[in-house]
Amino acid sequence: QVQLVESGGDLVQAGSSLRLSCVVSGRIGSIRTMGWYRQAPGKQRELVASLTPGFSTIYDESVKGRFTASRDNAKNTLYLQMNRLKPEDTAVYYCKAAVRPSDDYLRRDYWGQGTQVTVSS
Repeated sequence: QVQLVESGGDLVQAGSSLRLSCVVSGRIGSIRTMGWYRQAPGKQRELVASLTPGFSTIYDESVKGRFTASRDNAKNTLYLQMNRLKPEDTAVYYCKAAVRPSDDYLRRDYWGQGTQVTVSS
C-alpha cells in the first residue's frame, strides 16, 4: 500500500504565508511526477503546481511568483510554499504522486486526503 498525507493547512489572513507538506509512505518502488491540486467549494479540482523528479516545475498562472513547489526525493516529500496568500486561494489542497509500488510493475496516481487552506480578507 502507498499512502499520501498532507499537512500544513490553516486559517490565515490575506498576505500571509503557509507551507504545505505531503509525505509519501508505504511500499514505494519509485516516484515520478508529484503535484499539488486544489478544489474550492463549487469548483472543479485544478492543478496548482507539478514537479518532476528532476525538479522541472509547472505552475498555474494564478500562483506564479507567489507559490513555490519543491521536493525532497530522499524523504519522499513534496512541499508547497505559499506566499502573499489571497482569499481566492481558499480551497482544499491535495497532493498527487505517480508511484510504482515496490511489489508492482505498474505506476499509477495516488492522492492524499487533502488539507484545508482558508484565507480571510
